[in-house]
Amino acid sequence: MITILKNLTRKLVREQTDKILIQFIRYFVVGGTAFIVDIGSLYIFTEYFGIYYLISASLAFILGLITNYLLSISWVFNKRTLDSKKIEFGVFTLIGIVGLALNGVLIWFFTEYLQIYYMLSKIIAAAIILSWNFAARRFILFR
Repeated sequence: MITILKNLTRKLVREQTDKILIQFIRYFVVGGTAFIVDIGSLYIFTEYFGIYYLISASLAFILGLITNYLLSISWVFNKRTLDSKKIEFGVFTLIGIVGLALNGVLIWFFTEYLQIYYMLSKIIAAAIILSWNFAARRFILFR
């Protein structure tokens, strides 16, 4: 049993893989880490610096995007579609900008129209955007 757990841990954590399920699990962890950076920054920018929550959400999303990119290329995806890292980051960012637009619209909609607390709106939006970001990045950039 211990050997099975060690092998599973090695496959999930250490080995490079093309298996979409393992990549999604890793992306979920990376996304969670980026989300902590994102939502923590949102809270700090809004509550401590007094920045309007939609502006804070954009700034925080950008910090989360950078975190996500760095962890994704180092741990989640081992095959790249593009040779140029500059172009790759540009496309990664473009996908992120679509996510950012969705993020803003969803947070605004949930907060203003459904009267949900902005932090809860962010959590709901992040869950929706996770699927978009993984699918787009996996199939466009890291086949």
